[in-house]
Amino acid sequence: MIYGIGTDICDIRRIRASLERHGERFAQKVLADGEMAVWRRRSARWPERGVRYVATRFSAKEAFSKAVGMGMRMPMTWRHCEVVNLPSGQPSIVLHGELKQWFEAQGLSVHITMSDESEYAASFCVVEKKTDI
Repeated sequence: MIYGIGTDICDIRRIRASLERHGERFAQKVLADGEMAVWRRRSARWPERGVRYVATRFSAKEAFSKAVGMGMRMPMTWRHCEVVNLPSGQPSIVLHGELKQWFEAQGLSVHITMSDESEYAASFCVVEKKTDI
């Protein structure tokens, strides 16, 4: 059963400006530890890939926060929500800390998709409540 749906579109230029203004401090606010490592590798090879990486993660976390219906308030935090890629390349969400505990206690599962184009990153998230049939 669908618990919630969330979508977000993010202007990549806004993320670029935040990174230029605040540098790594902005990335550390938005990205979990595992995401930070990926961001650093991508940014070192091609800085624009690093900007897009932050933008897609920002968008995915916004979409997720809308799907669970709590926005960016506890237990939802940027760093407790991590976007990873499965071996197939499919994006997935890994939760940490209080957010993980809350999510599991609710019996929820999540599906996420992300896309980016020259100036925008977009994400769509569906959260399901596990049901016993």
